[in-house]
Amino acid sequence: MSYTIGMQAIRRQSPERLAHTEYCSNYALVRAVTGKDPAKDPDAWRAFHDAWQIDLLWVTNDGPVSWAQRGRVTDMGHAEFLEGGVDRRDSVYCPFRDVEEVLNFDAVEEYGLPDMDELVQYYEECYRRGQAENPNQIYTGGYYKTIVSGAIEAFGWDMLLEAAADRQRFDRVLESFYRLSLHHYQAWAKTSIEVFICHDDMVWSQGPFMHPDFYRSAIFPRYARLWQVLHEAGKVVLYCSDGTWTEFVDDIAQAGADGFIFEPTTSLDYVVERYGKTHVIVGSKVDARTLTFGTREQIQWEIDETLRLAKDCPGFMFAVGNHIPSNVPVDNALFYYDYLSRHWWR
Repeated sequence: MSYTIGMQAIRRQSPERLAHTEYCSNYALVRAVTGKDPAKDPDAWRAFHDAWQIDLLWVTNDGPVSWAQRGRVTDMGHAEFLEGGVDRRDSVYCPFRDVEEVLNFDAVEEYGLPDMDELVQYYEECYRRGQAENPNQIYTGGYYKTIVSGAIEAFGWDMLLEAAADRQRFDRVLESFYRLSLHHYQAWAKTSIEVFICHDDMVWSQGPFMHPDFYRSAIFPRYARLWQVLHEAGKVVLYCSDGTWTEFVDDIAQAGADGFIFEPTTSLDYVVERYGKTHVIVGSKVDARTLTFGTREQIQWEIDETLRLAKDCPGFMFAVGNHIPSNVPVDNALFYYDYLSRHWWR
């Protein structure tokens, strides 16, 4: 039933309840819901997705060989996020000596373009295997390091921000990331996926870190060309970015996105007002910070405020838009789902 509800939402057909997805890395929650340990039992996540009536799995795949195996990438280290801090990494390394090296960088020359037929086969096999293993959910295709996220991966924040100050030359650098992304988008378009997630963390929580005019000249037109490839193949394109991008929602819609995946810092009210009837909307007003530090009354209020807007949107998919990480108390997460699942019926 979950897959059907998910596809009805993707097609904006107003399923009987609001569709639902989550981005969850809270192992304690999975153990509490399923009795299975996700660190040891490969069936734990599938059981959790079914128990929580997850209709869509957030999946991207950038190909069989990482960039680090093919060329230069920056290691910015990693803060604690997963249970027990197992993902913490204190190493920091940037292979670029100065901004001039960044401004002369070409992502296609650096990382290469995999053989198209082999790439299509790889993506198709990943999708078919993933969908078969998760029959109750939509298993998406997708690409993570689209343009800006690709530059972050390669250069790290410091070098990226220095290079971005030279708009004309940095535009040429972004063009190379676009050409690399295009190759992978073309491969994904030849697969049998139904839904594609274009991920690109283009802003910060405070908003854009480059001038808005530069986004509109250098980034959004390239999105439009990437998404055209997928649309010509009949795929639904969901655009996903962390941070606050309310001022760019209209630009993303005009570029051709069929739906938006965003954090609570981007205005749900604005998205619903402008695109509630015409686009897929994946998110909510429920904030991971409220789940972590708030009261049940505050959690309930954020759910209720979302439901007030969501039930008139034929393609709404409820989610804690900025994740359910490992530090969210299990009791708060259980309360969130219990309350939501009793009130998400249209």
